[in-house]
Amino acid sequence: MFCLDEFGPLNLQPHPGRLWAERGGKGKNPDREPRPRQRATYTRPHGVRHLFAAYDLGKNQLYGHIKKTKTRSKFLEFCRYLRSLHSADKRIAIICDNYSPHLTTKRCRRVADWAEANNVEIAYTPTNSSWLNRIEAQFTALRYFALDGTDHPTHKTQGSMIRRYIIWRNKHARDERLRRVIIKANVA
Repeated sequence: MFCLDEFGPLNLQPHPGRLWAERGGKGKNPDREPRPRQRATYTRPHGVRHLFAAYDLGKNQLYGHIKKTKTRSKFLEFCRYLRSLHSADKRIAIICDNYSPHLTTKRCRRVADWAEANNVEIAYTPTNSSWLNRIEAQFTALRYFALDGTDHPTHKTQGSMIRRYIIWRNKHARDERLRRVIIKANVA
């Protein structure tokens, strides 16, 4: 069972908050330079990115792909990736919110047709209740550990930081600091 949602927009701007990296300079490690001052950003010439992420409830694993757009095609592409993680005969469930690219409409049945053909059940959270989706707490932890207190110069470095966090999070799923942030964020 996967809880799926999009995180973003991820834009290149300074994020306030604490870094989990050690601060250099006086009082800490004298060989380290102080962290550079955060820059001001008034324009977004490089666009934004979106993180498609899924939380596997059974394995306690987080999966994610960073994309330039948030469309039905990108959603289905990520769903195909999730489907590839399990054998075709095993039925999987994907829980997501009522964002329009997730839905099946009279005009576009691509999501429903794909789900029926691939042994997938898609369940939706009630309208205005996306906080019921368990991945929202994982996004809180991602923001806390990977984005707070950062100022990435490019989308590549920001994406690298997010991918490194996902790898760290999957290896340290029982980390006490991580568990505290997730428990605090889980409201349902």
